[in-house]
Amino acid sequence: MNIKILTPEYVVFEGEVESVLLPGKNGEFHIMKNHAGIVSSLIGGKVKLFTNSVEEAYAKNLTKENEKDSVFSYPIKSGVVEFNHNKGIILCE
Repeated sequence: MNIKILTPEYVVFEGEVESVLLPGKNGEFHIMKNHAGIVSSLIGGKVKLFTNSVEEAYAKNLTKENEKDSVFSYPIKSGVVEFNHNKGIILCE
């Protein structure tokens, strides 16, 4: 599935991921391939991307959670996510 993370200043990440873990108002929630369409607000926390690789252009924006797993994170203050047809966009600050 394709995920794009945008801030008002730049594109944080764009690429294929296995899944994404997001900080929602009622707790974290996981979006995986073929997830039903969703629009949700996000609170402060970490957006976690589960992916095997990150393009070099985006790697500087993300933190690798640990050496063993392919989990990359990006801290946000707030935002919104829209996901439909295996494409998601996360607008955040």
